[in-house]
Amino acid sequence: MKECRWVVLVMMTIIFIDIQGKWRCDGCLEVERNALMQIKAFFNYPNGNFLSFWGFYTDCCNWNGVVCNTTAGRVTELHLGGIRYGWDSKDWYLNASLFLPFQELKHLDVFRNKIVGCINNEGFERLSTLENLELLNLGYNNFINNILSSFGGLLSLTTLYINENTLKGTLNVEGGEELLKLNNLEYLDLSVNHFDNNVLLFLKKLSSLKTLLISYNQLKGILNIEGGEELLKLNNLEFLDLSVNHFDNNVFSFLKGLLSLKTLKIRHNQLEGSFKLKGFPILRNLQHLHLDLSTLNNSFLQSIGTLTSLKTLSLTQCGLTGTIPSTQGLCELKHLKDLDISFNSLSGNLPWCLANLTSLQRLDISSNSFNGSISSSPLSSLTSINHLSLSYNNFHGRIPTQIGAYFPSLTELKMSRSGFHGIIPSSFGNMSLLKNLDLSNNQFSSCIPSSFENLSSLENLDLSNNQISGIIPNWIGNMPSLFILTLSDNDISGNLPSNFSLSSISEIHLSRNRIQGSLEHAFFRRFDLLTVLDLSHNHMTGSIPSWIGGLSQLGYLLLSNNSFEGEIPIQLCKLNYLSIMDFSHNKLTGHIHPCLKFATYISGIDFSGNNFTGSIPLEFGNLSEIKLLNLSYNSLIGSIPTTFFNLSQIESLDLSNNKLQGSIPLELTKLYSLAAFNVSYNNLSGRIPEGVAQFGTFGETLEKVVASLIF
Repeated sequence: MKECRWVVLVMMTIIFIDIQGKWRCDGCLEVERNALMQIKAFFNYPNGNFLSFWGFYTDCCNWNGVVCNTTAGRVTELHLGGIRYGWDSKDWYLNASLFLPFQELKHLDVFRNKIVGCINNEGFERLSTLENLELLNLGYNNFINNILSSFGGLLSLTTLYINENTLKGTLNVEGGEELLKLNNLEYLDLSVNHFDNNVLLFLKKLSSLKTLLISYNQLKGILNIEGGEELLKLNNLEFLDLSVNHFDNNVFSFLKGLLSLKTLKIRHNQLEGSFKLKGFPILRNLQHLHLDLSTLNNSFLQSIGTLTSLKTLSLTQCGLTGTIPSTQGLCELKHLKDLDISFNSLSGNLPWCLANLTSLQRLDISSNSFNGSISSSPLSSLTSINHLSLSYNNFHGRIPTQIGAYFPSLTELKMSRSGFHGIIPSSFGNMSLLKNLDLSNNQFSSCIPSSFENLSSLENLDLSNNQISGIIPNWIGNMPSLFILTLSDNDISGNLPSNFSLSSISEIHLSRNRIQGSLEHAFFRRFDLLTVLDLSHNHMTGSIPSWIGGLSQLGYLLLSNNSFEGEIPIQLCKLNYLSIMDFSHNKLTGHIHPCLKFATYISGIDFSGNNFTGSIPLEFGNLSEIKLLNLSYNSLIGSIPTTFFNLSQIESLDLSNNKLQGSIPLELTKLYSLAAFNVSYNNLSGRIPEGVAQFGTFGETLEKVVASLIF
């Protein structure tokens, strides 16, 4: 009997496996695989090429944007955001029934696809049978209010994004009340639409709501008008974003009932003047407050101390003036971890009571008028700080020699343009976690400290605009994480090092120093990820090496105001991503290569002040993205290419001080973006085309424009 039972069990198992095999297709259900191929065809209609890798592997669980559970191989998440974005500007209607085969679907994401609605009778109401659907992302589309009528059956939904659409007015229009049936909804994003205060009347029934984002709408005034008081019935609400509306100070008195509120963002409204947070003391759970771009005064800083649970306070660009209160208010927030009071007009010394904020991890006081010496300030007591920004203030004196011991946990330190001078302390080398160090625009002198060699996590080093001397030390080449190196506008001399191994570096800024020698063996010759190379305004000599053509990601190549000589290597034509090429004011010779036309993205070329000969390549007329072209002060001959009429984006064209002949092509009058045109001091003849104001002369080079494009 036992043997018979065992045989029956084995046979049933074989039958089950056989049945499963008919319905499974190498890891995913065949019916779901077929449904995905139908979605691909629908998204590609009529002639798209999206989701091209779908079908390349038989197991659809490995396809981009598809997530399956690990046990049954059922599709649980579909991430189809941005598939059609930027391809077709026409209205596009979705067939939501395509998602019905995915009975285990939990997340459906179709954001940023220019969808204006659904095909008739194929809307999201068809998805009511998907009992596991928890997240629906329809953001960044063009839905209107009638989409709301399709949500009522999605009872399992906990998260809904309908941000950045064209919804407006009040939710009781065109089926909006269906949204209120979502009793399990915890997260609702209505931001960047056109709702007014009436929308608040219809949110009170969403009693499970924990997060509500309704920024960038047309809410205004005081919340007790047109249903605002109903917002107070959301007893579970923890996160509320009302930013970029038209609220005034009265908004605060109608938030006091939100007892569970932990995060309040009300940036860029019409809050102003003196108010003492009436209603706020009851919000004992409030931990994060963002009031950026309001208009406040110091009475706010005195009353903020009542919000004792605050961990984050952001007051960027709030018009604050005077000094920070030294006895009450801000200094009472002992649980504060993140304080941002940047871009105000606060002044005076930092009050010693800030030393009470021992939990502070991030402090940004940049772009104010604080003064005094940081050696005699409370900053040394804030040992938990990992992000500190003191830039653009009026501090004076030297940086404390033991600054590295004060802040052992720092990952980011910004001290640009703050009035510091003297020697850069060697104790910086103790900040082993530092990733971003900006000491630019001060008056530091001496050499780069050798202790910087210990900063193995450093990604961005900016010492520009100081008085640093000496050479670029070889040990910089051993900093494995360095991504951006900026040493411009100093007094650095000597040759460029040759033995660097900075495989991760992307930007090198060394302009306006006294660096000399050749580029032939420069340290960056094998840096495949390099996007910016700026060696302008130095004392470099020799030729431009051909290996620069191998820097395949290079976007900015700035070698102006040196003494380079010889011809431009033809290998530079391989730099397909080049945007700015500035070789001006050198001693370069030879012809300009026509192959530079292949730099598809190039927007600026400055070859002025060299000894180039020959004619201007006709192929330059194919540089469809170029805005700035300066070939002045050379020995170019021939005529102005008629192909230049194709330069539809050109804003500045300088061909002056050459040996060009012929007339100014009449076709250039169609260059409507051209603001500056100079062909003076040539051998041109004929009449200047009439009625075009920019056909005068101008004298400035492209250098300032180049700098603005990069920085």
